[in-house]
Amino acid sequence: MAFIDLFVVALIPVLKTLLITAVGLLLAIDRVNILGDAARHHLNNVVFYVFIPALVGGSLADTVTASSLVSLWFMPVNILLTFIIGSALGWILVKITRTPEHLHGLVIGSCAAGNLGNLLLIIIPAVCEENNSPFGDKLTCSTNGQALVSLSMAIGAVYIWTYVYNIIRAYGNLSGKDIAKASTISLDCSGKTLDMFNESYTEALIQSRRSSFEDCEAPDDQSSEEEYDTVTGLEDEEGKKVNVLTKITQQVDEFFDKINLKMWLTPSTIATIVGLLIGVISPIRKLMIGDDAPLRVIDSSANLLGQATVPAMTLIVGANLLKGLKKSGVGLWLIIGILVVRYVALPLMGIAIVKAAHHVGFVGSDSLYQFVLMIQYSLPPAMAIGTITQLFEVGESECSIIMLWTYAVASISLTLWSTFFMWLVT
Repeated sequence: MAFIDLFVVALIPVLKTLLITAVGLLLAIDRVNILGDAARHHLNNVVFYVFIPALVGGSLADTVTASSLVSLWFMPVNILLTFIIGSALGWILVKITRTPEHLHGLVIGSCAAGNLGNLLLIIIPAVCEENNSPFGDKLTCSTNGQALVSLSMAIGAVYIWTYVYNIIRAYGNLSGKDIAKASTISLDCSGKTLDMFNESYTEALIQSRRSSFEDCEAPDDQSSEEEYDTVTGLEDEEGKKVNVLTKITQQVDEFFDKINLKMWLTPSTIATIVGLLIGVISPIRKLMIGDDAPLRVIDSSANLLGQATVPAMTLIVGANLLKGLKKSGVGLWLIIGILVVRYVALPLMGIAIVKAAHHVGFVGSDSLYQFVLMIQYSLPPAMAIGTITQLFEVGESECSIIMLWTYAVASISLTLWSTFFMWLVT
């Protein structure tokens, strides 16, 4: 494929993203005020609870089958490696640049999570449509590419809303904003926490035992001493049982609070499971997927909702850009560091990992599959990071500046790396 053709293929989807971002910016200015703070917050909720699950579940159900799922087992591992390596490099970056602590999660997340859905949904089909495409027949390339992109998008969504979500949540200024954490604190009607209530209950129980025995009259000193020993033993035994129960309850609550189990069961995660089940289980697939399927209207409706995901998320990023233009806490060296991590360090490591996996037999000889695995290391940060910062109201303006520069540079970076990746795999 000629270099100029590849340049156009890589440049057009990025330019589309930048144009929609500009529309979001215009909708957020004071004179228009369509995407103000309240509107962005509500739109984020719609994207999180409706659009993303519909897109992920519908795409997986349409394109992933049992046979294709077995052959693509290395993709989840490859994407996980992009997140781990990127977050490690991001952690080093915030230490070197002395980034403010409340922005650590944003920077680490930007280095870890790539745009595994939006851009790939445009780039891979565009590459397959080219006459000089190195990946063979257009129809076969498009069908296989759609399956690869759908699985990549679904896995990326799960990792973003569990791994990156909790990183930003942990580092952000969450006072009064972390609903998930606040909901784990149990209160009684007096305002005491569950642990305080257990301690009060234990003390009251011991006092009631003691008072009941003190009211009894002993016939002699010996019997009084025996009854006193009995009371003391009962108090100690009862106190130990309640204390052990309280400690167990505390440990369980702390464990679930640390892993934040609720975010492992996000709408996108549930949609991924449902989509895989529909695609893999043949009887269910025949009922819902295909032109003659009795329940095809459900799949069509999900796909219709999913098509709104990319423009909605891009509009949110553009609207958040307005704050970034007014004020930003992101320094020049931090921007350069993120660009180096995403467009230099990660792609080089990705080439080594994919080539090593191919050498040991983890990845087959399919050149399109290898190309997708490599390009997953060279993408700009995921737009979902902007949604997460909006949900927690931390680093919104800084996120928009990071997105602006990373997507602007991506027009050149993606072109160069795509050319090199194609040369390596064909």
